[in-house]
Amino acid sequence: MRRGLWIVLGIVGVLALVVLMIGGSYISARNQMVAKDQAVKSAWSEVDVQLQRRADLIPNLVSTVKGFTKEESTVFGDIANARAGLLNAQGPEAKIKANGTLDSAFGRLLALTENYPQLRSSDQFMRLQDELSGTENRISVARRRYNLAIQDYNTFLLQFPNNIWASLSGFKENTAYFNASPVAENAPKVNF
Repeated sequence: MRRGLWIVLGIVGVLALVVLMIGGSYISARNQMVAKDQAVKSAWSEVDVQLQRRADLIPNLVSTVKGFTKEESTVFGDIANARAGLLNAQGPEAKIKANGTLDSAFGRLLALTENYPQLRSSDQFMRLQDELSGTENRISVARRRYNLAIQDYNTFLLQFPNNIWASLSGFKENTAYFNASPVAENAPKVNF
């Protein structure tokens, strides 16, 4: 009888240890998923700040260009509409799409400046264009960090046994990568 009791207690102890190990694995994985999800949100926030900075610079640049080119109102209207779309977009997917629209409209404005040499000699225009260039670089860095945070999050989620814990906890793969807009795929043409 004593020997049977020790065997039962041993089995219960081993089962309790296994349950504790599984529970610890779940808690650890869930905490890491929360941390990685927050890192993705933080990285997106940085992208959002830089997109807002660019959206704030664009009206000044447009005003400067308008002073030199009165007849190009459709380009200015397209930029205003695209900028409004970006500012009103909610969530990463919508903002990424709206950013692509703004990139397209803004690309037409920059192409327009090639037809006006006096515009390129304007100090205000050059200063704004330099600020915009710096902002574009910041967006590029923030976009890269955001994509790396998503990749890290998704990799962790898809690894075993984290994929089991993720499905139990309601964590899903994030597919909102911020890729280059289709406009950026074509190299700009420079006229000399």
